[in-house]
Amino acid sequence: MPREIRLNAFDMNCVGHIQQGLWTHPRDQSTRFNELSYWTDYARRLEAGLFDGVFFADVVGVYDVLGGSADAALRGAVQVPVNDPTLLIPAMAAVTRHLGFGVTCNLVYEPPFLFARRMSTLDHLTGGRIGWNIVTGYLDSAARAAGIAGQVAHDDRYDLADEYMALVYKLWEGSWDDDAVLADRARGLYADPGRVRAVHHHGPQYRLDAMHLSAPSPQRTPVLYQAGSSTRGRRFAATHAECVFVNGQKKEAVREIVGDIRAQATAIGRAAEDVKVFLGATLIPGRTDAEAEEKFAEYRRHASSEAALVHAAASLGIDFSRFDPDEPIQAGGSQAIVSNIEAMARSAGPQWTRRKLLEQMVLGSRQAPWVGSAERLAEMLIGWSEETGVDGFNLSRTVVPECFDDVIALLVPALQERGAYKTAYREGTYREKLFGRARLPASHAAAAHRAAPAEAPA
Repeated sequence: MPREIRLNAFDMNCVGHIQQGLWTHPRDQSTRFNELSYWTDYARRLEAGLFDGVFFADVVGVYDVLGGSADAALRGAVQVPVNDPTLLIPAMAAVTRHLGFGVTCNLVYEPPFLFARRMSTLDHLTGGRIGWNIVTGYLDSAARAAGIAGQVAHDDRYDLADEYMALVYKLWEGSWDDDAVLADRARGLYADPGRVRAVHHHGPQYRLDAMHLSAPSPQRTPVLYQAGSSTRGRRFAATHAECVFVNGQKKEAVREIVGDIRAQATAIGRAAEDVKVFLGATLIPGRTDAEAEEKFAEYRRHASSEAALVHAAASLGIDFSRFDPDEPIQAGGSQAIVSNIEAMARSAGPQWTRRKLLEQMVLGSRQAPWVGSAERLAEMLIGWSEETGVDGFNLSRTVVPECFDDVIALLVPALQERGAYKTAYREGTYREKLFGRARLPASHAAAAHRAAPAEAPA
């Protein structure tokens, strides 16, 4: 019997997310992203398909690496305009009971005290269905928008992140006892001051002397996602992440990343099963292979090469306009997404060129789509899960909403027939659905910041 496969919808509060140009397709509705009804309908669809969650990407800068300008990004709606994803979540949670919400928030630009309160608030409002995708950013434009001259060096960003995590763990896990809130109307006693304590943190990057403003939420700490696959990113994931998001077109590379992260996690006392891995994928399913290929050909006519280069240039930190089509591209010194550069070299070879890159971006991104009948794709997902150790897939949208409607109507039943997909949701919080527990285990780094419970009065 195959393992149960998890599915997240991978999206962003914008028009053009991963597969660039498909917003021009006449059936695509992503230009409605400013409408709340677009997102609440989206949430209902995903829950009807028993999706584990929706995973929201986000950036706080613009893609201005290609040609040194944001003009092409604006022309092609390449993740601009982009709105705050956290504001969508309460509305989407109000029309669902089980769907989880993983949201990307860049810790470099988020004051930890206020960010911790926002996550606790979302965890309360969703009934314990919030997750946080921990990122440190990769856009110089975002740094400049925050008043910084440029990106902090890649590994230094992770050093900052380690301290940030320790601080928010203290707020979420150590400031309030579980039984601090009494809500005793007769005595007029809402919270016991003896069960609430201030956090004192004086580190190299952050200083804080304050109690957490939110009472303990259902999960306390949100489900922790992380997407770094570089050497430093893997070490960070092994320490902090519960769910790791990876990309890659070759099974061998994905298997190596998954095995390395889990090995590092077990080396510091965590269990291998405490880390779930989601692989990014773009699916085009059909009732038959021919139907899927026909749909793929139709979608392909709307893909934008220019917009794809805009996205790739920013995520790789390379201005491709400086290179002739067949000139080998030198990627040394980039402080963008190092794992993307490593993956590019693996797939295109060390002497990769702009032409080779464009040849791979058949649907407006470097993520090649998997095309075929529902039965074929079900076997592919099961094969990838068994051969690489991934637990699930973050599915990028193509033409919405039909791309997810097709997955729900065609692929989900095919997976269920093979015993590889749930037929009903489990009860409980997001973490309970994924791991069978509401709170982080004692083996997680956050547990070191839990306060000893106060003794009951004599």
